[in-house]
Amino acid sequence: MIPTPANARVLEAMSELFVSFPHCATLGFEYVGTDGRRPTLKLAWREDLVGNPATGILHGGVITSLVDTCSAIAVTANLPEIETIATLDLRIDYLKSATPGKAIYCRAECYRLASQIAFTRAVCYHDDPADPIAHGVATFMRESSRTPMLQEGGQ
Repeated sequence: MIPTPANARVLEAMSELFVSFPHCATLGFEYVGTDGRRPTLKLAWREDLVGNPATGILHGGVITSLVDTCSAIAVTANLPEIETIATLDLRIDYLKSATPGKAIYCRAECYRLASQIAFTRAVCYHDDPADPIAHGVATFMRESSRTPMLQEGGQ
């Protein structure tokens, strides 16, 4: 059974927020929806996002940003309340070149939500997640990890 979002309002607000960030809007990220707690983003192929004009293949940095953004939304699908998160680490394995002219989808999941850190994995693909373009794993710092430097009373 696929779990539902921890708080649907948080997921809705944060998914709208993340794709509206200037760099995400400029790149053209579209929020497709969420299956349980696994969001999917779509990126339409555009000539201005191509890394090598001779091949028409999208720049790897665009895919990196897609994985980072979708993974962050996956974390928010597990949060009971809105909180600030920040990417600590992101690794991507590029498995094959994206096909020029085709949209890229990214689906991510947060497979472990700890008190201070969230762990995610993601896959980028054209038509079938079983035929991936790239895999990504990331860790995010949660706002709850912020603790006062001093206890009350200056101790």
